[in-house]
Amino acid sequence: MAMRQSDAEWQGDLKSGSGKMRLGSGAFEGSYSFPSRFENGQGTNPEELIAAAHAGCFSMALSAGLSQAGHAPTRVHTTAKVHLEKAGAGFAITRIELECEAEIPGIDDATFQEQAKGAKANCPVSKALAGTEISLTAKLL
Repeated sequence: MAMRQSDAEWQGDLKSGSGKMRLGSGAFEGSYSFPSRFENGQGTNPEELIAAAHAGCFSMALSAGLSQAGHAPTRVHTTAKVHLEKAGAGFAITRIELECEAEIPGIDDATFQEQAKGAKANCPVSKALAGTEISLTAKLL
């Protein structure tokens, strides 16, 4: 199976330093800093990349499950909201909210909700983040 990698480099101290993160594929490279992570500064941050990974993984897992059940989706759109909060002396990702909207011809909402719940439990990124509370709101369009 595939192995993926990315890299990051940080220069300087926590508050005034800065860094760059690069995906191994070369598809993305972005700067990050204390303001981009803990405030609303320009640049990316690790939590934003986790959110993108989780949204992408969940969307694919839901599409796969629906297709296997005979309900090929037209579109699955997922937003992941990763919450970074103060926890003790440091910080922690305390919860992730998945919000999904999907267009699936010929499916009832109960079946859709069952498939969405299964995708949340079984996508590899959800499994990797199992120590974090993950909520799901799924809407059939």
